[in-house]
Amino acid sequence: MRSFWTVMAKEFLSFLRSWGLVAVVLYSFTLDVYIAGQGIEVKPRNVRVGYVIEGGGVLPQKILSHLHAPEFQKPKWFASQKELQKAIFNKEILVGLIFGHDFEKNIDSHKGAKLDVLLDATAASQAYITLVYLQNTLLRLENIHIPLKLKIHKLFNQNADSHMFISFAEMLSVITMIGIILTAAVFVKEKEDGTWDIMLLMPVDSRLVILAKAASQIAIVMGGILICVGFVLLGVFHVPINGSFLAFMLLSLLYAFTIAGIGLFIAAASHTIMEVAQLSVLIMMPLIFLSGAWTPIYSMHPILQKLSVISPLRYYIEGSESIFFRGTGWSDLYPYFMGVSVLGILTFWYGYRKIGRLF
Repeated sequence: MRSFWTVMAKEFLSFLRSWGLVAVVLYSFTLDVYIAGQGIEVKPRNVRVGYVIEGGGVLPQKILSHLHAPEFQKPKWFASQKELQKAIFNKEILVGLIFGHDFEKNIDSHKGAKLDVLLDATAASQAYITLVYLQNTLLRLENIHIPLKLKIHKLFNQNADSHMFISFAEMLSVITMIGIILTAAVFVKEKEDGTWDIMLLMPVDSRLVILAKAASQIAIVMGGILICVGFVLLGVFHVPINGSFLAFMLLSLLYAFTIAGIGLFIAAASHTIMEVAQLSVLIMMPLIFLSGAWTPIYSMHPILQKLSVISPLRYYIEGSESIFFRGTGWSDLYPYFMGVSVLGILTFWYGYRKIGRLF
């Protein structure tokens, strides 16, 4: 055990002496998560709107008055549909509204008025969210009475704040990236620095060397998680912790061992840091795509839904969100712990076996 802690201490010192690597880790667990949480919008924000009013009336201006900051910029008037279409083509505006000659007349006579909406679908998310916003605005103005009353209850996120979810998902992706790269790099640096043979001659069991080096990087990742949760998620975005924080840290530890196994495999197959970066991206991106971090599992192709069971990040995301937002108890978290544990044992065993052949 003394040799184990000595090797771990040596790796911690090496990490702290590498100012560039320390800066990358701190940036990833702080500014990167903050920028993702603040910069990615899933609702209209400063949308540029143009309009053409072919007839007269007050109603078009009343509708336009609902398009205001911060969701929309002040609507811009155009003299004709041709000018409006040209503005959308040149990306001067995102949404174009065309009020026909008989728009207000048809509404007053209940004949069914038509409002033409032009969208720049190259910005699909903002454009279609804006379309939904417009539909809701028109429905409120119509004051339609139907024998149906909707009561909406927002669970786990009463204010419909997307920032906490985006920042949370970004943190989980950062953990995956940093964990894989750090574990692989700690071995590959020995190859690049020419100290691999010296490491092999150390009077220490090779199994202890592998475990100590991997454990040191897992400890760094766990420290990054604490910094990110404490300063960014809780301090900036006020993400709630409705469940057990201890359960989250235990799940994170199991996941860190899982991605460390992937890092060991990459270290065995790589000779330079550049190869580590390339292989990490090649392996990491499918894990993220299949995890449900960016696209819900149920909206994927059926084949991809089945393949998602091999992504440990899927179980980590679902378990972490259940702990933070739903307040799920220990007894209901066993599927996520089981998924991460089984995949973690398999990946760490395979990575440990691959890197062990080099000793």
